Amino acid sequence: MFTRLIVLLAALWLLPLPASALDRAKIERQFQDWLQQEIWPTAKAEGVKRKTFKAAFSGVTLNWDLPDLVPPGTTAQVPRQQRQAEFGVPAKYFSRGGLDGATAMGRKMLQRHASTLARVEAETGVPGRIAIAIWGRESAHGRAKIPHNVFRVLGTKAFMSTRAEYFSTELLAALQIAQAGHVQANSMKSSWAGALGQPQFMPSNFLKYATDGDGDGRADIWGSEADTLMSIGHFLAEHGWQQGRDWGFEVKVPAAVSCSLEGPDQGRSIADWEALGITRVSGRPFPAAERTGEGYLMMPAGRYGPAFIVTPNFYVLKDYNKSDLYALFVGHVGDRIRYGVGDFTNRWQRLDRLYRSDVAAMQRGLEALGHDVGGADGLVGFKTRRSIGRWQERMGKEPSCFPDSSMKSLASN
Repeated sequence: MFTRLIVLLAALWLLPLPASALDRAKIERQFQDWLQQEIWPTAKAEGVKRKTFKAAFSGVTLNWDLPDLVPPGTTAQVPRQQRQAEFGVPAKYFSRGGLDGATAMGRKMLQRHASTLARVEAETGVPGRIAIAIWGRESAHGRAKIPHNVFRVLGTKAFMSTRAEYFSTELLAALQIAQAGHVQANSMKSSWAGALGQPQFMPSNFLKYATDGDGDGRADIWGSEADTLMSIGHFLAEHGWQQGRDWGFEVKVPAAVSCSLEGPDQGRSIADWEALGITRVSGRPFPAAERTGEGYLMMPAGRYGPAFIVTPNFYVLKDYNKSDLYALFVGHVGDRIRYGVGDFTNRWQRLDRLYRSDVAAMQRGLEALGHDVGGADGLVGFKTRRSIGRWQERMGKEPSCFPDSSMKSLASN
């Protein structure tokens, strides 16, 4: 009996510990060893000097408050105190205060930086209103506090997160930025995810896209507004911004046009969308220069909100941030800033209260039926929306292309 107890205890000792039972001091020592044994040799091979490396990690310890941490010896993420989150209801993204504040400040910035924005558009083809809207969304035009030490954030996430390989690459890029002298290592501030400066570039994007906009020979996205705006323009241009095309138009979608036609892989000419009966809510025709270009149906709330025909430039905005709502917000605020347009004509309707876990369960049910929902992550992207629409059509229901409480039965499929 005693021998069996010893064997059982030994087996339990070898099992991965839950996050709550961690020896944080021990893991901290492992982190410091890892920096010296794994990161330093790679950084040195990339041209980073020992002095730069030491300055970057002077006093740096693990940040246990970051999300998605999986420490050594565990299989579970470190729990964070939070309530179960509702999935992102589109209307919340377009709050009255958020829209009005972004528009009012954006107009001031558009006027204040007119000469810089003219250079941005001349060199990159990106309209000034778009660069201003992104700048506002990312850092409130440089007024938002960016409090984190980038080497602590990226070091922690490269050492023990669910995307360690990705953050290791970003950590090495941050060291290269410091080595090149773009900014002092001990003053390189970032977001909780490691995004840098006023345009919130990840370090690898800084190395690719940061651009001198004020002619001083440096790309200072922390302190220079001109560099920030030119860098945003350069990023969008390099990702394929098409000069002379808009980002999109709010439209009316007749009931005969299925909402399941949404998505960047189901494009057709804007003239063809017109032929299906889709019209602009303003009653004006689509611009002649746009009618022969490709457009895509985009319905972020399915039939429960505004609908849009968007251009390839919309998906360039999504390269900046993968969210449909982000790209829509930027385009819409840009239009409000420059042209004085008002709210969307079609209103966001009230939606059922669902949690991300509810949506994820629906997504798994749709996957079991053969639908590509883009992953069961509880987020309602275009693949999930149109999969819902296709399922509803197959079931003989009127398609809404958006989750509601009546769909919870999908979870049992």
